[in-house]
Amino acid sequence: MKDMQEYYLVPEWDSRNSFYGKARVRMNGDDFELISYTTRVAVIYPDNTAVVYGDYSTTTLRHIKEFLLQHGFKAENKAQILADYGIKQAVTV
Repeated sequence: MKDMQEYYLVPEWDSRNSFYGKARVRMNGDDFELISYTTRVAVIYPDNTAVVYGDYSTTTLRHIKEFLLQHGFKAENKAQILADYGIKQAVTV
């Protein structure tokens, strides 16, 4: 098993200067997982597919949108994100 590494998500597309440590990206093997607060909310797999695990707060949606955009995915608005990347049950970490 590969070591897990983690870093804070830093806004590049969002108008905010920081997410204040509330959004982290965990590299778990070849997967990139987004943790917003304490919940795993999205993952990007090595085959370049993304999954969003649910419908979240406005702030968490900002984290998800930033995460997807930084990895080259389309992320226009809540409806588009949920339609394209699905809704599954959230996992608390």
